[in-house]
Amino acid sequence: MEFSELSNRVIGCAIEVHRELGPGLLESTYEQCLAHELKLNGIEFMLQHTLPVEFKGMRIDCGYRVDVLVENQLIIELKSVEKLTGVHQAQLLSYMKLAGISHGLLINFNVYRLKDGLKSFVF
Repeated sequence: MEFSELSNRVIGCAIEVHRELGPGLLESTYEQCLAHELKLNGIEFMLQHTLPVEFKGMRIDCGYRVDVLVENQLIIELKSVEKLTGVHQAQLLSYMKLAGISHGLLINFNVYRLKDGLKSFVF
């Protein structure tokens, strides 16, 4: 599967969750519902995937967790906040760097239209 096809399928799943639930719920609710939608669509993923920090040959478990890791090639960071900020973007970019994954999606479900809460990052 090409990456663009995967990201489009994942975004479609997120849109379906948002269409059914709308804004205003907890992040954990959206996470579980997105997981169910991904499963229904045959997309492999892991929730709350542990992300250690590697520093000069030392591996440190600092408690970092990726909300959703999709097919070991896409990180999804979920939010349910009034507004996405630079801190949210920095968090996702840091997770991408630590995991060695070049594409991530930042999805804020607390918006009227999901496209207004969706940001894609590639490096």
